[in-house]
Amino acid sequence: MSDIGIGVIGCGFMGKTQVETIAKFVNGATMKAVYDANPEAAEQVAQKYGISAEKSLAGLLSREDIGAVFIETPHFLHGEQALQAIAAGKHVMIEKPMAHTVELCDEIIRRAEEKGVLVSIVFSQRSRDCNLRAKELITQGAIGRVRQILDFHLLAGGLVKFPKWQSDKENLGILFGHAIHCFDRIRWLTGAEYATVYGKCMSMDPQAVVEASSMVLMTMTDGTVVTLWSSGELPPPSFPRREFSAMIVGDKGLMDLDAYGELLINTSGKWEVVVRQAPVDWAGKGFLDPVRLQSFTRHAQGFIDAIREKRQPPVTGWDGRQAVRAALAAYESSRTGREIILSK
Repeated sequence: MSDIGIGVIGCGFMGKTQVETIAKFVNGATMKAVYDANPEAAEQVAQKYGISAEKSLAGLLSREDIGAVFIETPHFLHGEQALQAIAAGKHVMIEKPMAHTVELCDEIIRRAEEKGVLVSIVFSQRSRDCNLRAKELITQGAIGRVRQILDFHLLAGGLVKFPKWQSDKENLGILFGHAIHCFDRIRWLTGAEYATVYGKCMSMDPQAVVEASSMVLMTMTDGTVVTLWSSGELPPPSFPRREFSAMIVGDKGLMDLDAYGELLINTSGKWEVVVRQAPVDWAGKGFLDPVRLQSFTRHAQGFIDAIREKRQPPVTGWDGRQAVRAALAAYESSRTGREIILSK
């Protein structure tokens, strides 16, 4: 089978990440073209990789040599761009979050099924070493039945540390844009759906128009109780081991999971290191360090293999939809002061 031609929509931080990943590390796929609303950004990426820079989204989607697209644009654009790609008959990998409403998520899933194309979401945290091993151990019953999770996504510096567009109201906030990974990881680790959500979402910056700090209390359909603390505005340097981490309580043991550091387990009264995540060389190799790209490579490879083998990808549109639903429920709860019941 010939390689699948890939187009990337959006040439910012994540767009460049995916182009580098596909061009250098993914088997069975070939970069063909990019599109960005800023033509200069697209041209720079195209020249670096020897590919085409399309002047319009329609131009990219009309290319017969492109079988799949990766959508790497601001969050509020994901849904409509995914629908356009599906209408053009392209398989779609959507940067998280899937879309900014549950209704759009449902429409994407429905249209993709009708068109016979696959949809996946960039939940690349699933592909990091410590997260992968934690999932394996939980599935094997190493800590027994999971009963409680305290999940963290904590960053320092405030909204000025994020791309400017993430402060726009239509992109909703940090819980939705970044801690969406947490909502997905919780579902993935437990194998359960969200039952109830109660959230308090706010910003410590009085000038902010979007949420930047949230605390969310949730229950899962299997009875697991979860607390999620997300903030992008802690005083530097934030807390150690808490950028993307979780404390997991099973009825037979404990886990302390740091996605960017170590996975620790305690089943015998003593903490043991199970696996360490190699650090990213931010100062030297930068954001395209192959260590950082390892999880994106695994994730993209799973998507490409699914297309070639005509099966569902490891991360599905339903996974994206359920994470969006839970995150939006936290916002609704914060607005109304009520617990939101998602599933009995």
